[in-house]
Amino acid sequence: MKGIILAAGDGKRLYPLTSAYNKQLLPIYDKPMIYYPLTTLIENGIKDVCLIVKPHQVDSFKEVLGDGSRFGISITYMTQKVPRGIAEAFIIAEKFINKSSVMLVLGDNLWHGATVFKKAVKNFKSGATIFGYRVSDPERYGVIEFNEQGKAISIEEKPKNPKSNYAIPGLYVFDSKIVEISTALKPSVRGELEITDAIEAYLKLGELHVEKVNRGCAWLDAGTTAAFYESAAYVQALERRQGIKIGCPEEAAFNKGFLSEVELIDVVRDTPESEYRVYLTSLLEGDK
Repeated sequence: MKGIILAAGDGKRLYPLTSAYNKQLLPIYDKPMIYYPLTTLIENGIKDVCLIVKPHQVDSFKEVLGDGSRFGISITYMTQKVPRGIAEAFIIAEKFINKSSVMLVLGDNLWHGATVFKKAVKNFKSGATIFGYRVSDPERYGVIEFNEQGKAISIEEKPKNPKSNYAIPGLYVFDSKIVEISTALKPSVRGELEITDAIEAYLKLGELHVEKVNRGCAWLDAGTTAAFYESAAYVQALERRQGIKIGCPEEAAFNKGFLSEVELIDVVRDTPESEYRVYLTSLLEGDK
């Protein structure tokens, strides 16, 4: 399975913070925002990653992430000039996807404590798998309706009268048909290729699977100013209390075996003197 991170948005909701920078390069406490979705992909065993950004921001992301070798993975950079919807990411990355299945995560989504993704990736064979996250304000999201047997029967975008409290978060798993399905989509009223329309196509084919996210899992969408600082506060609180780091791709890669001990030693040597270097060193000492 391959991975895509979509990080080409305008970040208008965070203006003026984003007047000069892509929001995914802004800090969520002690790390760039992009580290968090990248860590999610690595934690789920994905080594081949496509990062979609704006054309003029490619070099900035390369400065931060390089070719991925620091994390024992490969990163391919592709561009989206104008945001035309999440589903366009699959059209842009058609050659990258080829015939593989793919996990897409939005660049401003942070996850912590999820166990459901590993199960979904391990069991994935074909079709589409999306996730249901219980929220108190479902009218703000795409919402999944279930029948009495717990099977998804409809998807509705930002409904006035939600049929459940289960929202669709910004992480999805598709087989390679997603390219064909996305290409056939028509733009919505707001001129975008909607991911909910792609999901509905799989639903009509009878190939949509929904996994409810486990309790205790935190999902943070850092796309607004309030959520941006709430995310930083969440990461700070847990890291200071537990002495761990959330969203550390080097640690995830080391735990998955993408980086050997020798390779991690080299990474530490290349890391400037900092709290981050101290933490990476502690991984080698077996303190985490």
